[in-house]
Amino acid sequence: MFTTGYCNLKCDYCGGSFEPNVVPWKPKVDIEKLKKIIESDPHPVVIFYGGEPLANPKFIMSVMGNVNASRWGVQTNGTLVKLLPENYWRRIDVALLSIDGRREITDKHRGNGVYDKVVKNAKYLKDIGVKELIARMTVTEDSDIYEEVTHLLSLGLFDKIHWQLNVDWTEMWDVKTWAYKSYLPGIRKLTNLFLEELSQGKILKIIPILGVISAHYFQPYRGSPCGAGYKSVAIKTDGTIIACPIAVREEWAILGDVAKGFRLLEDPIPDDRCKRCEFLRYCGGRCLYASKEKFWGEEGFNIIDEINKEYLRIVLEIIPDIEKLLTKGVIKKEDLYYDPTEDSTEVIP
Repeated sequence: MFTTGYCNLKCDYCGGSFEPNVVPWKPKVDIEKLKKIIESDPHPVVIFYGGEPLANPKFIMSVMGNVNASRWGVQTNGTLVKLLPENYWRRIDVALLSIDGRREITDKHRGNGVYDKVVKNAKYLKDIGVKELIARMTVTEDSDIYEEVTHLLSLGLFDKIHWQLNVDWTEMWDVKTWAYKSYLPGIRKLTNLFLEELSQGKILKIIPILGVISAHYFQPYRGSPCGAGYKSVAIKTDGTIIACPIAVREEWAILGDVAKGFRLLEDPIPDDRCKRCEFLRYCGGRCLYASKEKFWGEEGFNIIDEINKEYLRIVLEIIPDIEKLLTKGVIKKEDLYYDPTEDSTEVIP
């Protein structure tokens, strides 16, 4: 649920606020009609989104005061946390805070002092009893994925770690060289760390690893793991219902509106190559928006595919070791289950 198109930051990989004519900064949604739409779902999970959702705390309070949901969440840049009163935060099941890893990496792309604000506010949210915190990373050519993820784990604040590669709205960069030199070796180190912890009976909730393992042991992803368009939808501040929260301008993403209802996508995998791919059950076609828009063209899309296939191979290499741990009773199979639509996360970077 968008609360506003406005954002108080201007991170260099997304550019800040949506234009008011694209995502209005003030909601024009009828709360009663919104209530009817949401409560028609037998298990409604509502995640507040923006812009920066906490720039409009009154709308969050209004929705939470009038709508019954099974699970509440906020996806925030983490700088305006105190604008939402504590009693509402205590009802929040999951807060996704944008932080890219170490201080120097986060501040370089999000602004000076952002890292310290997010960490301070994460501690505050933990102290007042928010059930779960997720670090939501953007990974760039400056990132060392192993260093960034292990740094965030070391803070002891985040229950889960999730990241996306900076390959949609930014001008094309040499992601392939970076991936083979830095990113994929880092993925291997993280996967080994995941396995080491698993052998001690502890599950590190690194979503791009855990989400893949979950798809191996449980149901495959029928489309993008985030559920875009077939299991989850986004409601803009003007009441338009779209398949993906970043596809705010695209006609193909429109599914309906709050007043008249909506229809889910019948086929959530637009690229036929994905339907024939050996990794389909784990990947679900990767990102719906990326598949439809191909911002970097076919060449760029294929490069990211190659990188993600290699990352999936690395993660799936540990399945025989996990089988041994399951047989020995070190871990239980059900502990490996993860549903990204409960958290509004994407599994495949």
